Amino acid sequence: MRVTFTGTGTSQGVPIIGCQCAVCTSTDKRDNRLRTSVLIESENTHVVIDAGPDFRYQMLRSRVHQLDAIVFTHSHKDHIAGLDDVRAYNFFQQKPMDVYATEETQMALRREYAYIFENAHYPGVPQIRLHTITKDHPFSIGDLQFLPVEVTHYEMKVLGFRIGDFTYITDANHIDAEEFEKVKGSKVLVLNALRHQQHVSHYTLSEAIEVARAAQAETTYFTHISHQLGLHEPTESELPNGMHLAYDCLSFNTE
Repeated sequence: MRVTFTGTGTSQGVPIIGCQCAVCTSTDKRDNRLRTSVLIESENTHVVIDAGPDFRYQMLRSRVHQLDAIVFTHSHKDHIAGLDDVRAYNFFQQKPMDVYATEETQMALRREYAYIFENAHYPGVPQIRLHTITKDHPFSIGDLQFLPVEVTHYEMKVLGFRIGDFTYITDANHIDAEEFEKVKGSKVLVLNALRHQQHVSHYTLSEAIEVARAAQAETTYFTHISHQLGLHEPTESELPNGMHLAYDCLSFNTE
């Protein structure tokens, strides 16, 4: 299975419009971050987790010519705002896009994209096929097996996913003990780490490090990164062994 970070930035991306800080003006490409998303590929199946406002460019940049499904973690705009661009896949693949989301996220999709659901037969409207997922029911997409992991994002419930020995969690600041059992022993863990300062709905870097240690993952990548975390290179150099800052287009193989 191949994993590619198509975006690793927070809701505003990095650089932030109008900001002149060292990170936002950095010439290191690893400091340029589109909104958080990840591509999961097996030999036969290609899935994106979250499709935010940068979805079109992310798919072009990563040359994703085939896409079998989109899986949504939650309903915030930086994770769902790119759904309209599945129209291209509808045309070339000649079928609706399979979309996996909780009932709560589906309500937001129906609200944000009312024209999709109210005018499904209008020419050019995105064609999607909704699948309801919950934290208690694993599901399959092609040859990929997804185990949902419910996490807390302030007062919102968000889904992470374990796929084999790979676990992906974004937009979290708490994981209940029962759900954390699903995370333990992952060979590769992806976890959000927004910044150094405390935040109401995201792990700080130090908090994320402690969660990763408790999970005993062999390798951890931090994502959903703000410009407030600092420059990639010096921040990366201070991380514990086996822990890394993810960056856009980083790709690796896992089981």
